[in-house]
Amino acid sequence: MSLNERISKIIEYSQLTPSEFADEIDVQRSSISHITSGRNKPSLEFIIKIKSRFPELLWDWLVTGEGEMLKSQVAESEINEEHTEEEKIKTTPLPDLFNMMNDDDEFGSDETETETSISSPGESVIPAQNKAPEKISDSQRLENSGDHLLGQLFGNQQSKIKRIVLFYENGKFESFEP
Repeated sequence: MSLNERISKIIEYSQLTPSEFADEIDVQRSSISHITSGRNKPSLEFIIKIKSRFPELLWDWLVTGEGEMLKSQVAESEINEEHTEEEKIKTTPLPDLFNMMNDDDEFGSDETETETSISSPGESVIPAQNKAPEKISDSQRLENSGDHLLGQLFGNQQSKIKRIVLFYENGKFESFEP
């Protein structure tokens, strides 16, 4: 039996119409018709939604088609017995450490009462730097003057700038002559 056929069987088991079944497991109605017709295969999320809405379905049957569709009463009682045994094992209380401390007269007796002479250095102190901040004014010349840079750009030629023309996007321009 294919997965699509198993989902159709689950819809029959639920005694709901395909659209009611889609609403029940919170999926789109069209996805039910696509899956039952064989057009699409169900996603893992789709199968998980079915299983969470119908917990009595067995995973093995739902995924692989092997075994029974529903959990039998015998299997449920066996599962419940296993859970109660596990709960008995898990519910052993942990000892209360504060009560153990109060009950134990020798608690802390192996600790030494003398202070240790080792002291931790604490936070390290960073000495303040005494350098006065350098004042930079807007009119201060840069190390490399503009003439020197231009000389480097043009291969140290002894050329001087005659005119600088700036062209703007709006079609205007400006001309500067030093």
